[in-house]
Amino acid sequence: MLRAVAVAAAVLGGMTVAKAQDTIFYSTQLRPIEEATKVREVLLKGVPGKVTYVVDEPPAFAVRLKAETQAGKRTISLVGALHGELQPHVPDDLQPIDDVAAKVSNLGIPANLMQLGKLGTDKQQYIPWMQATYIMVANKQALQYLPAGADINALTYEQLQQWAKAIADRTGQRRLGWPAGPTGLMARFFQGYFYPSFTGGVVTPFKSADAEAGWNMMKQLWAVSSPNSTSYNFMQEPLLGGEIWIAWDHVARVKEALEAQPDQFVTFPAPAGPKGRGYMPVIAGLAIPRDAPSRDGAVAVIQHLTKPETQIKTAQEVGFFPVVKAELPANLSPGVKLLSSAVSATQNAKDAVVSLLPVGLGAKGGEFNKVYMDTFQRIVQRNEPVKTVLEDQAKVLDALMKQTGAPCWAPDKPSQGACTVD
Repeated sequence: MLRAVAVAAAVLGGMTVAKAQDTIFYSTQLRPIEEATKVREVLLKGVPGKVTYVVDEPPAFAVRLKAETQAGKRTISLVGALHGELQPHVPDDLQPIDDVAAKVSNLGIPANLMQLGKLGTDKQQYIPWMQATYIMVANKQALQYLPAGADINALTYEQLQQWAKAIADRTGQRRLGWPAGPTGLMARFFQGYFYPSFTGGVVTPFKSADAEAGWNMMKQLWAVSSPNSTSYNFMQEPLLGGEIWIAWDHVARVKEALEAQPDQFVTFPAPAGPKGRGYMPVIAGLAIPRDAPSRDGAVAVIQHLTKPETQIKTAQEVGFFPVVKAELPANLSPGVKLLSSAVSATQNAKDAVVSLLPVGLGAKGGEFNKVYMDTFQRIVQRNEPVKTVLEDQAKVLDALMKQTGAPCWAPDKPSQGACTVD
């Protein structure tokens, strides 16, 4: 108990502690300074009462929620996090919010999203807040090098490799880029795009022959990718600078480039592999912790953030798209239109393979990501034998899954108990 209090105090350290009547809104989403500022100054404008928006990394978020529960002293009234980040906090740390679900029932939130918000229970645990995904962006200068007959909205990984190679051969520059920096989202590429496209799964087929074939393709892709990719966290900067002509990243992390120079870029879905076109929809939700000191304040924020007009502002300001029925205005900025068209093309692709964000890993999400990044570094950057590395890393992954007890999630087939590597 004393340790829990100490952890809670440590997490609070360096933060301005809000007054008792304030609503502390604690979020793993919209963390970068520019995005957090938009939340405070634009998206929360008009909410009654004082709301203090606090952001944190997912591992610290998990620790703080648990610590406050164990200490019996709750400071947080509202949390915003991804589906998989909220899952481990049921039932101990979150309260059912069926009454809030009733208040937003006329907004047109899709039934499947509301069902996800029950987190496997018969009660509403979170209200869907916003959704996003990851897309490809290309500078129009790159289009002249597309392989003959290639459809940019239906590319394969082989065609992407041929395209990037043609650019490197003709310009002398490797202009395909990836967010493989320290805080980039490259792990999500492997989990949501690469593995589903080549293996049809994420965990179960981790060391399969299909995975070996995929990693051999990744080596070919990396050979025509910018070596600076290991320093990129957000792809919008190298795209804007012209250093990169083709990139993959989260919609919110390419938005600035598309807003600044919409006439310079095209957007399109990630490529397909032998098993289909893997993609990862990102669903963020709003939940109320047990014993929230300002439940009424939390409900008011949820109602405000799910209003159609606020949802449209969220798309315009930070590039996350509505979960409610909200017609994006005709005068939407060209940059957001580019984002929207790529998201739509991705969701509606005939060969789409949906890969959910990891579920049930709790504070171990970082270790899960590390398995994929370590595999990437060993195979692609250090040129270690594919089969050997996959055997080694499969043991690490298997042990992690058994330790957390996390069951398989799509596109892996459902499991009884922990999801394991075949």
